[in-house]
Amino acid sequence: RSFLNREDIGIVLISQCLAELIRHAVEAHARPLPAVLEIPSKEHPYDPTKDSVLRRARGLFTPDDLR
Repeated sequence: RSFLNREDIGIVLISQCLAELIRHAVEAHARPLPAVLEIPSKEHPYDPTKDSVLRRARGLFTPDDLR
């Protein structure tokens, strides 16, 4: 949580498997900065259904917008 309050941090990268352990905190973060991005890890495959940023983006665009 301390990273989210610092003025000198713009992006927080967290592996998706660790983000699952603190999903409540990841979902509760609504400010644009710092951006919290989930990335795949070497040990665990990426699951787009669990990515909070991707889920929010899907609600903003329709398939026609992306053509």
